[in-house]
Amino acid sequence: MANKPTPLNLFLLLLLLLILCTTVHGRLITTTIPSDGVVHDNLRGPPTFLLRFSSSSESCEQTYGFMPCTTTVIGNLFLILVYGYLMFVAANCLSDGSELFLEILGPGIVGGLLLPVLGAFPDAMLILVSGLSGSTETAQDQVSIGMGLLAGSTITLLTIIWGSCVIVGKCDLRIQDSHAIDKKDTKGFNLTGSGIGTDIWTSYIARIMALSILPFIVVQILQVLPSTSGRHLSVLISLIFSLLLWISYCLYQVTHPWIQKTRIAYAKHKHVIAGFLRNLHSDDVSGRLLMDDGEPNREAIKKLFTRIDLNKDEKLSTAELRAVIIGIQFEEIGLDENDALEKVMKEFDTSNNDFVEVEEFVEGISKWLNEAKRSGAVRGAGTHAIKALSDFLLHTKREHDLLGDQILKDQSDEVVEGVENPRWACYKAVLMLVVGATITVVFADPLVDAVDNFSTATSIPSFFVSFIALPLATNTTEAVSAISHVSQKRLKTASLTFSEIYGAVTMNNLLCLSVFSALVYFRELTWNFSAEVLVIVIVCIVMGAFASFRTSFPLWMSLMAFLLYPFSLALVYVLDHVLGWS
Repeated sequence: MANKPTPLNLFLLLLLLLILCTTVHGRLITTTIPSDGVVHDNLRGPPTFLLRFSSSSESCEQTYGFMPCTTTVIGNLFLILVYGYLMFVAANCLSDGSELFLEILGPGIVGGLLLPVLGAFPDAMLILVSGLSGSTETAQDQVSIGMGLLAGSTITLLTIIWGSCVIVGKCDLRIQDSHAIDKKDTKGFNLTGSGIGTDIWTSYIARIMALSILPFIVVQILQVLPSTSGRHLSVLISLIFSLLLWISYCLYQVTHPWIQKTRIAYAKHKHVIAGFLRNLHSDDVSGRLLMDDGEPNREAIKKLFTRIDLNKDEKLSTAELRAVIIGIQFEEIGLDENDALEKVMKEFDTSNNDFVEVEEFVEGISKWLNEAKRSGAVRGAGTHAIKALSDFLLHTKREHDLLGDQILKDQSDEVVEGVENPRWACYKAVLMLVVGATITVVFADPLVDAVDNFSTATSIPSFFVSFIALPLATNTTEAVSAISHVSQKRLKTASLTFSEIYGAVTMNNLLCLSVFSALVYFRELTWNFSAEVLVIVIVCIVMGAFASFRTSFPLWMSLMAFLLYPFSLALVYVLDHVLGWS
């Protein structure tokens, strides 16, 4: 983890900023003595070699009346770096404070609502100030900075950061199922044999990310309306739609741990079924448990009951059932024999007398066989059914791994236990959030002004400046964290990393778009961002399509992700500045 800036360092940085960048506007006077002997005051322009870096005929407006400003290229570049660093510090404070709250309070509202909102706060604030101040003409010019940040953040996350995570976290991929093998990286940069794996929840979040582009599509489709009022109304519709989707996403995130626990519990349940039936079927000397038509063989099940009933009292005790499940590797999914035995008794002992009687055993085994059949794993009888049950066991183990049980276990273990002094930790978290939010609010406007002035000084469209520069300030924290986690080369950490990337993109597409749409609508600005919207939609659809239906990603996909970044910039340039599409 990088060293956190101290208050003294921040003070010195701001002092240096004020000394180096404060511009005093006035006349440069020289005294010359002509041949008549009369002293005249003459204006003298800057030396010729400085003309490339200055705009002396123009003046800049100081933000808040005292923040430094300049009209030179180098000066504005310096301001962008300084303000960008301050925004990076703010993002760090917000991230650390929200994660500390997560350790104290656990997932749910904190993990589902607070963390995503705080993660998108710097971007949302920059977008807000890009079109909030000044006249309508000024806002129309500067709001393209907000769109550049919106597009740049989304595309940077899904291309540069996504591709880097695949390279850093790559492991060997098994030939038979392309499953990534944890902590095994022996194939080097093999484009098809090396890659990264995630759990199934990550693919669900990727599908949500793909759906988050719907407000962009809505506003773009409605822009074809003939009247100006109709096109302006389309922005309001997009605003309402994005807000509704954002609220729905937050509710999903809040309830996500509960849904995940439910799915994991069911995966464990199927694992017990598969292991129990496989042991019974492999020991089945009294007859086949499944008949030729695939239906449960009730007579064979009764004979099996008789063989398990060692004391011949026509009821099975927990000790007799325990002998059946010995050898099943329940520890692979976080269960032990006692847990498995409890699940068997709960399913079979319908009379609640702590014994399993003949009919209870027949009904229980028949129910489990039918459940295994419905899963598609068991289709035959005899040795074919034994193999099918073994495959079912492997399938349920794989499903459990993909559901990421260890993620929940690690989260629950870290809550409160990892915090020695919860009250002090809470104060510290609040302080970090306040500091991060304050820095964001104070320096967002100066950063936007510096980008706008840099664009004017260099004649580079402000969209491209903000597309490239601003995501470096607001997304560096996510990038460093993502690469650090994924370097552990495990399915668990890779799943968390890519889930955070997709979640950040979703929050950009919904919350930040809501802020941007509100600016355009309430300030009555013109929506002329067709090319920018198109590249966001293309990148999200391409990456979302791959991530939604796969849990492993070969190394060649990282190259595809990297190429999407320059493709996006080139497409916007061609559509906007060559074809005039917007």
